Amino acid sequence: MTDAELAPTTAPGVMPATPAALPGGVLVPGHGSGPEDTRRHNLSAILTAVHHRPGVTRAELTRLTGLNRSTVLKVVAELVEGELVHEVSPSEHTGRGRPSAHVYPARDVAALAVYPDLDAVTVGVIGLGGSLLGRLRRSTGGHARPDEIIALVGELVSELLASLQEPVVIVGAGCAVPGLVRAADGVVVDAPHMDWHDVPFGAMLSEALGLPVQVRNDARVATVAEAVFGAGRGIADLVYLNGSYSGIGGGAISSGATLRGRDGYGGEFGHTRVDGGREHCHCGRTGCLETEVNLRRLMAALGKDEVDLPDLDKEIADARGRPEVEAELDRQIGILAGAIGDLASIFNPSVVVLGGALGSLVAAEPERVAAAVAADSFAPMSGGLQIVRAALGSRVHLVGAAEVFMLAYLRDPAQLAERVAALRRAA
Repeated sequence: MTDAELAPTTAPGVMPATPAALPGGVLVPGHGSGPEDTRRHNLSAILTAVHHRPGVTRAELTRLTGLNRSTVLKVVAELVEGELVHEVSPSEHTGRGRPSAHVYPARDVAALAVYPDLDAVTVGVIGLGGSLLGRLRRSTGGHARPDEIIALVGELVSELLASLQEPVVIVGAGCAVPGLVRAADGVVVDAPHMDWHDVPFGAMLSEALGLPVQVRNDARVATVAEAVFGAGRGIADLVYLNGSYSGIGGGAISSGATLRGRDGYGGEFGHTRVDGGREHCHCGRTGCLETEVNLRRLMAALGKDEVDLPDLDKEIADARGRPEVEAELDRQIGILAGAIGDLASIFNPSVVVLGGALGSLVAAEPERVAAAVAADSFAPMSGGLQIVRAALGSRVHLVGAAEVFMLAYLRDPAQLAERVAALRRAA
């Protein structure tokens, strides 16, 4: 990621509360090189490892970061003093040597996460470690204006924070939007399913909440969430694809860094063309992946007007054997396999993670999907490729939005500690 992507969006008159952006968007703990390296680098390596693996031991931190034991001890102590992590002594120890303390992120340091979708708004509080501390969802009836969404977010945030069992320190907010989002300033350039065009949503949300805000495309933040906390955890090269009512979105992680593109639009895999596609897409092209592998077309075959995504597996299973359902499954799986084969040739990933309705397609015919991808791919590029289902379910956009906001702070934990201390004093 570039500096522009990591820089927070703030409203006029709201001072940026996130650290200066740093180059690089690697989503795994960095490798420190001992005392001669910078303090910031080592703090970042340790805090990132604890954030991604709550309860990690000091011994494991040594292995994960490449720092020696004395440096790990010193850095952990500084993070404890800054109230960003805490240590828990093991209750029992049966191995050789001395027990190693377990390190957990602070329980009360959190970010807000906002997900305005086509028909509802979801707001969550995500703590360090990716923990979902609370969530509220409210229906909008569809096609709500940006200012209406902002007002609803404010109401939900107030209600949610009041409902938490323990107080939290909110350092900022991340937002996932189903549309093209310009990373540099949080402008929603085009969200056709919501009828939003050139909306300065980042600045609007920041002003309403009085917090620094990061806004990104929903599929891109889901990619980050699955890579850090979900089915792609620990995988340096992966592709994520998600199918929903608003189409197909995705993203890619290459050598641990997110695919971004010049303006932050990278990963619009739903608008790649597929063989034989004839349907006109809202983007102006014909035969896009998301017009051919399409949840609404699958629902029509099932004879349903609406299906909750968590129930889609059962709806498909109950309808197996019906000719129209089998034909639609056959058609969509074949097209999806071809698209996965193309993405394997482009990115050479270790894993392809499928979320939403696409996960249900894989669950319906896992062996057939794998065989079709293998048959429709360049073998040296797809050999060993794993196709797995997304793991985070309905949490994915909230966890991902918060993670995208926290990226800059993970690069400079000293500034996070200063921010948290100031907010605690003001509380």
